[in-house]
Amino acid sequence: MMKIKELPVSDRPREKLQRKGPAVLSDVELLAILLGKGTKECDVLMLAERILKVLENSKERPAIEELRKIKGIGPAKATIIAAALEFARRRIRPEGLKVTFPTDVIPLIQHFADRKQEHFLCISLNGANEVIATRVVSIGLADRTQIHPREVFADPITDRAAAIIIAHNHTGKNVEPSKEDIELTNKLRSAGEILGIKILDHIIFNSKGYYSFTESKL
Repeated sequence: MMKIKELPVSDRPREKLQRKGPAVLSDVELLAILLGKGTKECDVLMLAERILKVLENSKERPAIEELRKIKGIGPAKATIIAAALEFARRRIRPEGLKVTFPTDVIPLIQHFADRKQEHFLCISLNGANEVIATRVVSIGLADRTQIHPREVFADPITDRAAAIIIAHNHTGKNVEPSKEDIELTNKLRSAGEILGIKILDHIIFNSKGYYSFTESKL
């Protein structure tokens, strides 16, 4: 990743947001704006990447103490991130979103489209098809057949979910499912039938578009 000083002024996060709005910025760029600046040893974009990894690997919102363990994060920056996460939880909650069509959840996952590694996601839904939670199940597995049903269904069981939607991003241009994607979907659907948790869809997506197993009648 380029350092912020190496970017053209118009492509730096703050200026980019002012020109195009916040929706076009990546998670790293948004975090970089919150941080303001990096340290002598660590550029702000690199620091934002470190924070993002911690956030994605933590099932719950990390405590300030956990944030401060990140190299380059002191009490002031940890406090800013913790406050931003709590504000987002209170004001911009995806929980309760009513899903009419499985692809209604794409706005909840689209920010993973620009990731360099594949992220496998699981969205829990209640009996009214309202979103309970969106979670990252795994990151960067070259072979998705390694994903075990227990990893996918562990949290939905705790949520008392009635259904789930699974999704993963493709790092290339193609969103068509592979043979392994289809095999995994069938395996998880069978497990879901035993557990009484229906899989409504498997969505493969990137920054250009998506593929829906349900829309394609798979």
